[in-house]
Amino acid sequence: MTSHVAFADMAEIVADLSLSMPRELRYKRLLGMILKNFPCDAIALLERENGFLIPKATQGLSPDTMGRRFEIQNHPRLAQILDSRKPIRFSATSELPDPYDGLIENTKDHLYVHDCMGATLYIDNIPWGVVTLDALDPSTFDNIDMNIFEAFLGVASATVRAASWIQQLEDRLERRQIITSSQSARSAPIEIIGESLEISQLIQEAQTVAASDLTVLILGETGVGKELIANYIHHHSSRASEPMIYLNCAALPESLAESELFGHMKGSFTGATESRAGKFELAHEGTLFLDEVGELPLAIQSKLLRALQNGDIQRIGSDKHHNVDVRIIAATNRDLKKEVAEGRFRPDLYHRLSIYPLVIPPLRERPGDILTLAGYFLERGHRRMGVRGVRLSNRAKRWLTKSTWPGNIRELEHTLSRAVIRALSEGQDSNKIIEIDVPHLGVETLSATSSGVSKLEPELSLEVPLSEAVDDYKRQVIFARLEKYGGNKAAAARSLGVDRGNFVRQLKRLNIE
Repeated sequence: MTSHVAFADMAEIVADLSLSMPRELRYKRLLGMILKNFPCDAIALLERENGFLIPKATQGLSPDTMGRRFEIQNHPRLAQILDSRKPIRFSATSELPDPYDGLIENTKDHLYVHDCMGATLYIDNIPWGVVTLDALDPSTFDNIDMNIFEAFLGVASATVRAASWIQQLEDRLERRQIITSSQSARSAPIEIIGESLEISQLIQEAQTVAASDLTVLILGETGVGKELIANYIHHHSSRASEPMIYLNCAALPESLAESELFGHMKGSFTGATESRAGKFELAHEGTLFLDEVGELPLAIQSKLLRALQNGDIQRIGSDKHHNVDVRIIAATNRDLKKEVAEGRFRPDLYHRLSIYPLVIPPLRERPGDILTLAGYFLERGHRRMGVRGVRLSNRAKRWLTKSTWPGNIRELEHTLSRAVIRALSEGQDSNKIIEIDVPHLGVETLSATSSGVSKLEPELSLEVPLSEAVDDYKRQVIFARLEKYGGNKAAAARSLGVDRGNFVRQLKRLNIE
């Protein structure tokens, strides 16, 4: 091979540096050009990762070579190549084992490699990995022009440098895109609505723990606003300029949980068509919010614990370890102490997560916040629906404050949204102020009456006519019975000692749906 042809081939590789192509293809073209100029039976490109050399591209070697991980300390030839600034050729009589013995394709028996040479590739004077050439004929590399070979090595180093830079840019772009999508629904200003003593204390406590870097476990029933509190803590912490990544553990199939948390490499399992960063990597220097953490399978809990203990993660299918700096905020509506006692949650993980537990009180324990929250949701909702304004009737206010709201703030918000739609469906003019009354709220939400009539009292604190107070009480009783009997009017009428016809007339008179 003349130097003219060799330099033309090198120019072609250099030209590839300006082209967009997958890293695997870039490596394959590089090895093809080297093999063309220095014919041999096998050639390989291996990247150094944590004490191993990982095949990135090969030609002439068995396909299973790509799955092998060559521990440097156990392969003296590879170790010598890495320790040398110059290419190394091993004598055919060398007694050092060759890592590719038995791996060269198209041989009828397990012949040992007879001629072997290799060189280290550098990025910014740091060893990136090695390129190796192997042949069965011990005289294959006798007449190699080392000047041309070293020139190819320079081009090879430029290729892996370019591939590394491009990969870093792609990883950053992917991280930014995933972060953007993860945060798009959570980018609104963080405001905790409420004037009760319970909420004031919660806000004070959240501000205090936000100033630290402690792991926080947010406890509370469904719908109390655990994610809102997590966002509040993150945005009041020193990590506020970095992302808070959200992961709903309850929505994770066990088969995908590890990949979602720690990421995976291309081809590491069926369906892994591309390498992908996990939530820990995306949350680096920021916050990872593990919602419904009590739903994690036990097998994943142990892997999560190791990540929390060491700050060290590993993508599925990769030998490379990543050190991550992540603050953890977890949340659950489960009693984790009970889950631990019953063997469904690891005690060591529980203690790791509950360094600072933060309990959000349910809405029924702070009824003074109900109308404040209602006003917030109605004001926000009427703008979205194109309605001029929305007000609550006195009866609706009384009903809202008497409900126990088992679904908490989320139930309240959905109830009010449905109420506006029901009011509009009755023909109320959206260009006027819409009034929400008890029937618009829906029987299914009035959970204050579910325990029976004995707990129901007419509202005596407001100055209302006697007839209206009596009607209000009748509505409460009827709502309670309808809810108790699943909306069955006949059963509700029997329980009240009235015939069904009279009961239906009462429903119409009291404007109960």
